[in-house]
Amino acid sequence: MHIMRKSIIFLLSLCVITACNPYGGLTEDLNRVMKDSDVVGLSVALVENNQIVYTHSFGVKDIDTQEPVSDGDLFRIASISKSFSATSIMQLIEQGFVTLDMDVTLLAGFPIRNPKYPDVKITLGMLLSHRSSLNDSEGYFTFDVINPDVNPNYANCYNDYEPGTQYEYCNLNFNLVGSFIEKLSGERFDQYVVGHILRPLGLYGGYCVDSLDASKFVKLYTYDEQAGKFVYDPECYEPRSERIANYKFGYDTPVFSPTGGMKISAIDLAKYMLMHMNYGTSPSGVKIINEKHSRMMQTPVHSTDTTDPDAYYGYALWNEDSYIEGETLVGHTGGAYGLRSEMFFNPEKKYGFVAICSGSRDEEILKTVIRAMRPYVKTK
Repeated sequence: MHIMRKSIIFLLSLCVITACNPYGGLTEDLNRVMKDSDVVGLSVALVENNQIVYTHSFGVKDIDTQEPVSDGDLFRIASISKSFSATSIMQLIEQGFVTLDMDVTLLAGFPIRNPKYPDVKITLGMLLSHRSSLNDSEGYFTFDVINPDVNPNYANCYNDYEPGTQYEYCNLNFNLVGSFIEKLSGERFDQYVVGHILRPLGLYGGYCVDSLDASKFVKLYTYDEQAGKFVYDPECYEPRSERIANYKFGYDTPVFSPTGGMKISAIDLAKYMLMHMNYGTSPSGVKIINEKHSRMMQTPVHSTDTTDPDAYYGYALWNEDSYIEGETLVGHTGGAYGLRSEMFFNPEKKYGFVAICSGSRDEEILKTVIRAMRPYVKTK
């Protein structure tokens, strides 16, 4: 009798715990993913019905100290950063400073023309959608590579097709966009993003390492197959203080990496995602950009032919249908220094996922994470 009573009490307690924490199973599922995929650190956020319903961090932020990752820790999120640059330039478009069809030579201060198509202008919209015909073959951390007065091989930065006709993912595009934000706004790029996006949304992060609490940085690791271990690359949070001290406004912008240098936590990235999920305005009513331009960012620019690689990309956000069968999500990924990051959402059903991994041997790890999170989403 006592054994039966204890069993009933245990089952009732389990029901209460499950009711109070409907995501307990998700934590267990993600712990299994961590173990199975050899993950160093992971931070996630789940949005359901237009609000963050689950956040959790796993693993360690430093292999040497074994300090655990916490929800407030910062990751360099790599190419998801492009959407912050695109959002910033959309603000300036709305203020009448520039248009998407403007010839970017007028903004750059030196010619940006594909020498194979010298009469075809390269526009701001082409940069934002990776249809500029530019490539990263000469690098992208300085504009010297594309400046004809500095680099005799500048023509290598251009592909053999007419600007606007084809897609090639190119980091140089967005470092250029960052410099235009400076010239148009009169504010240094990193400070503009903080003042016009992060601070209005109540978020902590930024592109300038020196302006952030370094104790919050999650170290990023690549796996060295030959050595059989994860290796930290300190370059990921290199402050580049000397270059900033001698900063040339509108030209040295790549030092902040508008294309990939945002440092932010998973939970704050989810809050930013909510703004785009609601087409430019946060759930609390903070308007960052107009609905028109938020929708433009989320809409593929040209081709509807799904065999064409440019079919899915808008302005720093793209449509993705390979993660969840039968569902199209909007967002972006990132990858650098061993990090992998993903931010994807469904703007109509108001759910979304943020997942950031500081190192794993599995290149597809975050697809697994998002697929593990999806069953826990309940949409109205």
